[in-house]
Amino acid sequence: MQDGVILAIDQGTTGSTVLLFDHAGQIRSRAYSEFTQHYPKPGWVEHDAEEIVLVTMKVIAEALKVGDIAPNDIKGIGITNQRETAVLWERASGKPVGRAIVWQDRRTADDCAELKAQGHTEMIQQKTGLVIDPYFSGTKVKWMLDNIPGLRKRAKQGEICFGTIDSWLVYNLTGCQTHITDYSNASRTLLYNIHELRWDEELLELLDIPAAILPAVRPSSEIYGETDPQMFFGTRGIPIAGIAGDQQAALFGQACYKRGMAKNTYGTGSFVLMNTGTEAVTSSEQLLTTIAWGIGDEPVEYALEGAIFVTGSAVQWLRDGLEMIEQANETRELARSVPENEDVYFVPALVGLGAPHWDPYARGLLIGLTRGTSRGHIARAVLESMAYQTRDVIEAMERDSGIQLKELRCDGGASVNSVLMQFQSDILGVKVEVPSIIETTALGAAYLAGLAVGFWESRKEIAEQWALDVRYRPRIDQAKREKLFKRWHRAVELAKGWALEDE
Repeated sequence: MQDGVILAIDQGTTGSTVLLFDHAGQIRSRAYSEFTQHYPKPGWVEHDAEEIVLVTMKVIAEALKVGDIAPNDIKGIGITNQRETAVLWERASGKPVGRAIVWQDRRTADDCAELKAQGHTEMIQQKTGLVIDPYFSGTKVKWMLDNIPGLRKRAKQGEICFGTIDSWLVYNLTGCQTHITDYSNASRTLLYNIHELRWDEELLELLDIPAAILPAVRPSSEIYGETDPQMFFGTRGIPIAGIAGDQQAALFGQACYKRGMAKNTYGTGSFVLMNTGTEAVTSSEQLLTTIAWGIGDEPVEYALEGAIFVTGSAVQWLRDGLEMIEQANETRELARSVPENEDVYFVPALVGLGAPHWDPYARGLLIGLTRGTSRGHIARAVLESMAYQTRDVIEAMERDSGIQLKELRCDGGASVNSVLMQFQSDILGVKVEVPSIIETTALGAAYLAGLAVGFWESRKEIAEQWALDVRYRPRIDQAKREKLFKRWHRAVELAKGWALEDE
């Protein structure tokens, strides 16, 4: 039995979480703190990169204290992060040149529209696996170089570093010694060729981004460097040894190591990822092709990804917008109060529809109401909408990849809702499995770091640690499943295009 712990930093959009895992993959300690969100203009979202480092260090200290764990007991550090947020900083001083531009920020929408108008959509998808969207880092970097005086000149002279949040944390933790990222984060920049595994000169030229600012791209499980004792509690250097973007880390933490295995993380929105092995499947369904991870010298593995905009936030809307519930967990009992939906459907297009519909003009729709409709029907319709959207994405993945889903592993906050999970199994017609640890994002980062330092020997050993909490099996027949799904699609069609003005 290995002594010691692996420290996982889960650096999210609204806060930083640190978890310490023992050799059995169990949580020994946990701490969390939020940081400031900045909204300087409509559609703009920024973070103070220095605040993120300070909050992360504070949370590490708190987690060690809560767990009564000495820094010297840490055998390795894994990092998982909000993926597309972009930071530029001075190579020499390590000081940011401005605030980080967050993945949610839409300021580069016009740049993206221009790239599409110039006919670059297909070329960019072929090289990067991505669609042209302000979501990704590339156009954010271009914006900073265009809008901060003198910055592009300094960038060309090698004075400036670019990185996503993983790069920024590693640079700080190593005392400004290590400027790297991993395959999974590089694949979200709109600048990285996911087939040739290199920064793409044609894309850099298109966006006028100097290659000198880019981090070295490394496997997701490798010793990148050691912590600077001055930065890290005065202890010996601790290896930083695992990095993956949050959704890829969750796929790894769910032990989805075989081609065709898939997970869904139910958060504010939901992200469905399917492992497609060493094949990068190009999507004709407007899904994203992304690098899942690279382990040491092994070939990189890929995933298909579908982003669903509104799942958990629909429950928040019931709570805060309609004031129909006081706490999110009330939806389970409310939904249980009615035997079925009785033809009440909710399309949660509160910010348009994401994959695979991609309709920014769709709007939320609640339909099928009668005098007999109760709060229970509405709560059930909201929960069921999450499951219908998940099936929409999974069917698109199956069409793209030719892989038939056998089971879905679920995590995130809503995975504890048994009504939702049972209906997810019912509407998919496959088993739905919820693990005993639903903090799978941090667990994935810990596993990647632990593999690199020999804390765990192999993926086989890790896969054996994956522990089931609840398994749901389909309880409805095929005819009923298809009838429900057909009605859902009818409701979706009615919601589409609603915000477009009539001619």
